[in-house]
Amino acid sequence: MAHSSTRPTSRDVAQAAGVSQAAVSLVLGDKWRGRVSEATAQRVREAARDLGYRPNLAARNLRLGRTRTVLLVVPALTTEFFAGVYTGAARVAAEHGFGVVLYPSPEGIGPARDPFASAQAALDGVIASSMAADALTAIRGDQLPLVMLDSDPAGSLGAATVNLDIADGARQVADHLLGLGHRHFLHIAADIPSWTFEVRARALADRLAAAPGTSLRTARTPMTIEGALAAAETALAAPGPRPTAVVCDDDKLAAGVYKALRRRGLRIPDDVSVTGVDDIALAAALDPELTTVRLDAELFGERGMRALLAVLDGRTPQEGDIPVELVLRASTAPPGAS
Repeated sequence: MAHSSTRPTSRDVAQAAGVSQAAVSLVLGDKWRGRVSEATAQRVREAARDLGYRPNLAARNLRLGRTRTVLLVVPALTTEFFAGVYTGAARVAAEHGFGVVLYPSPEGIGPARDPFASAQAALDGVIASSMAADALTAIRGDQLPLVMLDSDPAGSLGAATVNLDIADGARQVADHLLGLGHRHFLHIAADIPSWTFEVRARALADRLAAAPGTSLRTARTPMTIEGALAAAETALAAPGPRPTAVVCDDDKLAAGVYKALRRRGLRIPDDVSVTGVDDIALAAALDPELTTVRLDAELFGERGMRALLAVLDGRTPQEGDIPVELVLRASTAPPGAS
């Protein structure tokens, strides 16, 4: 389009739709009913979308006194973790007069129907998990001020990236298990093409490779208890030394591993140690209670929202990853402890 170098104006939208600028304001301010026809309103919305036009929201909000809105795009809400992220983001948003609309990407990942075609003009910014990146492009969230969570800072779509120090979490797990004397490891890896899982796998492999006499097998699984059960059963039946420690990408996967080990008559932690990541309520509900890497989901959401506020204000967001901590419980012990 001709105006790509400058931000499109309401005049551009009016020209493209063949209406007056006043009509554009009415439609995009959602005050058009009874004043312009449905067909005209549709034409204005389409023109605004095609041009990538967004009203100057700061000015408009002062006029309308309305709450500004942020979209939080996450994988389908099957986990408490993203509920915590939402809680943290919403708390900081409320302090700054923003509302947070939650958009769970269906099936956790993959594109979704654009639910915001008409609301595009009403969104001020987006916070998105990299696990829902496909949904993000489908709803054109990448054309709004955007903060990515769990995302490669080098190749992020967003204006800013907020991460947990997940690599350090994987190193803490490896050091704990190596320190107990484990040398044969099985990694139950989430089969999701996401930076956060690649980082975990790499950090774990690097740390174990640096210790003499270690072996590491990797089994990929969907992010379900059933998937982890099947992956662990297959891996445990494979030839070669039996792993004495199973490192899981998520607490839910660890629950599936518990089942697989019990089916084979193996005791936790006497025969096999197990670790998770997240520290959701499930971790303490498992028996024995699960040694896992605690991720502060609410702080993650808060930091995401603070980063978006900084981007909207033209400030540089806070640097540095959010620390994570290994929580030691009863699922890990020296190999062969009985």
